[in-house]
Amino acid sequence: MPAEWEPHEATWLAWPHNSSDWPGKLAPIPWVYGEIVRRLTAAGHETVRVLVNSAAHERAARRVLEKVGAELGQVRFLRFHTNRGWTRDYGPLFVKRRGSPAELAIARFHFNAWAKYPDWKQDDRIPELAARRLRLRLFEPKPGGGRTVILEGGSIDVNGRGTLLTTEECLLDQGVQARNPALSRAEIEGVLRDYLGITNVLWLGRGIAGDDTHGHVDDVCRFVGPDKVVLCEEPNPRDPNHQPLAENRERLQGMRAEDGSKLDVISLPMPAPLLFDGQRLPASYANFYVANAAVLVPTFNDSNDRVALAILSEVFADRPVVGIHAVDLVWGLGTIHCLTQQEPAR
Repeated sequence: MPAEWEPHEATWLAWPHNSSDWPGKLAPIPWVYGEIVRRLTAAGHETVRVLVNSAAHERAARRVLEKVGAELGQVRFLRFHTNRGWTRDYGPLFVKRRGSPAELAIARFHFNAWAKYPDWKQDDRIPELAARRLRLRLFEPKPGGGRTVILEGGSIDVNGRGTLLTTEECLLDQGVQARNPALSRAEIEGVLRDYLGITNVLWLGRGIAGDDTHGHVDDVCRFVGPDKVVLCEEPNPRDPNHQPLAENRERLQGMRAEDGSKLDVISLPMPAPLLFDGQRLPASYANFYVANAAVLVPTFNDSNDRVALAILSEVFADRPVVGIHAVDLVWGLGTIHCLTQQEPAR
């Protein structure tokens, strides 16, 4: 599985339509999507594949994209029915065989709405529909007697050279939102090795407060280079994020990349606690998305917005770092990385 910063053919996202994703606050969300697509398509650097449920859904998306000035020539609409808009978690996980010519394929993991919600069957079909449309081979893991494997894209992060970050809270918990209760740690690592080319799994502990997914790593820690990560840090000892993030830092001190090199761990601040309707939201600058010509970073009207953007600008010196207002978006319990999925260049 290539790293996110490697060249893309396209970015996938599903146009919003499910009001239960943003209860009482759906109206502004298409405009946030519009800004994301505008940034991705600027100067023709990247195609965006937008999943829509119907002709009317496509017309609504087109109206927004036209008004915000997105390059519609870079947008490809796909009539793939979805339940929800979190493309990172159910969209196709692309893998690449390096060589000449390189071959792209899809590792067909399954999705069950984070082992929490009933509406997921249409989302679960997206990898198969993608493989058919793009004419790619599909590889489906079925360890231990043909069991399907649940794996969300937001639960993992890779450096493109065989090392993967994840959390025990998400992939190993047997009591809360258990994805694969019949699989052991070793069996999960075997699946990651056989279908994503992973030779080195780095297990962090827990995710952040307010995370509806029960521990997705893309709100906590991300690769920004082959042996470099950014890790969220919360200095306030009274904040529920303080201890789990400190424990993750301790774990990373003893971890190595696949070649044995020590990881360079860069601190990324957290915004102040963000609440809506009395609920703590999983606001995190780690939920950024690395596109071909920009890094899109969620911002929260917080004093740490500028700090986070400055840190990521130093890390990604080869492309501009752009803030996307995400206060409305995070009411859906996810932001920019959760909405997007990269399709590597062939």
